[in-house]
Amino acid sequence: YKITSHPKNQFLGKNTTPFRPCSLRCYVPGKKPTIGEVDPAFIQNPEHRPKLEIVKAEGIPLIDLSIFNSPDTNSSSESDPHALEGLVKEVGDACKEWGFFQIINHGVSLEKRQRIENASWKFFAQPLEEKRKIRRNEDQVNGYFETELTKNVRDWKEVFDFTLQDPALAPASPEADDKELTKWYNRWPEHPPELRVACEEYAKEMEKLAYKLMELIALSLGLPPKRFHPFFKDQTTYIRLNHYPPCPSPHLALGVGRHKDAGAVTILCQDDVGGLQVKRKSDGEWIWVKPIPDAYIINVGDAIQVWSNETYESVEHRVMVNYEKERFSIPFFFQPAYYTDVKPLEELTNELSPPKYKPYNWGKFWASRKRSNFVKLDVENIHVYQFRIPVQSRQEN
Repeated sequence: YKITSHPKNQFLGKNTTPFRPCSLRCYVPGKKPTIGEVDPAFIQNPEHRPKLEIVKAEGIPLIDLSIFNSPDTNSSSESDPHALEGLVKEVGDACKEWGFFQIINHGVSLEKRQRIENASWKFFAQPLEEKRKIRRNEDQVNGYFETELTKNVRDWKEVFDFTLQDPALAPASPEADDKELTKWYNRWPEHPPELRVACEEYAKEMEKLAYKLMELIALSLGLPPKRFHPFFKDQTTYIRLNHYPPCPSPHLALGVGRHKDAGAVTILCQDDVGGLQVKRKSDGEWIWVKPIPDAYIINVGDAIQVWSNETYESVEHRVMVNYEKERFSIPFFFQPAYYTDVKPLEELTNELSPPKYKPYNWGKFWASRKRSNFVKLDVENIHVYQFRIPVQSRQEN
């Protein structure tokens, strides 16, 4: 096996102990990659394989949130009205044109970010048998996992998941007539001992930022700033630690296959290796998102698409893997309470713009989506477009 040092990136800032191979197959130095070096479970269909030539995303907006983060400002209502108006327009334009944007001067503690980054690296550097002590399953959805599927193809990654609320309430099954609830408890490893505190402190920082972003999105839609807040009282939000080992065949596999996020917004912390690609709305080209030190990448999810009645749309994205370098990232998935019925907001619909979606229960929707992480489905997994009302039906109503 090729043993690599952790790259000199913002996670640790220096070379550290060697990377220990995980359950994914590592590459042989000096040997040209071939299909045979990768388990067929990882190989994407030809039309979905990544091009190794990178198209960089020069146009993805970079938004400065500094007006939110003065000592006397805790929410949009306390910000300078003229500066806030410009910021709201920036966010609205980014949501409409890209569905993605990056933010700087966001107010998140750099120290807490570095703590979770360091703890994440230490966790994944452990032997596989140690990590598997808290391996998740269909009943215990939090913890470690290394065989996740996206659209029935295995992702080249290993992950550790935990929920913001501990426990988080959710439906016991995706079946509509099953009213039973279950509790998702967080499961913490013995090592590294600092991981739990680092994760919980960072999650609180992310939650504050998520509410700020939701206020800006609400204002950009002409809504009161706290219009979305009640949906998150008993939220199902979760945070994921991602590790993408070096891949012998980056032209065949993906760290995460093409997908859209189901929740409200995703806040992504990534290292300087990069790998996130966004499908540009204007031409369908896959665009590589250049890492910016200490910035966060934001994307709107399916719930915002439905709540806004398609004023904003969730955008497909995926993650490329690297032949030589391992990559780390930490997405925060801001998701509503299990009992939330997701539907177009009344304020954003009228006779000329009727609702484009039927209501769906978030808890049942999410329970169905989670199931596909563990088993290969014979049918297509549930997607928000399945609740879209045909144009003719809208006109008739």
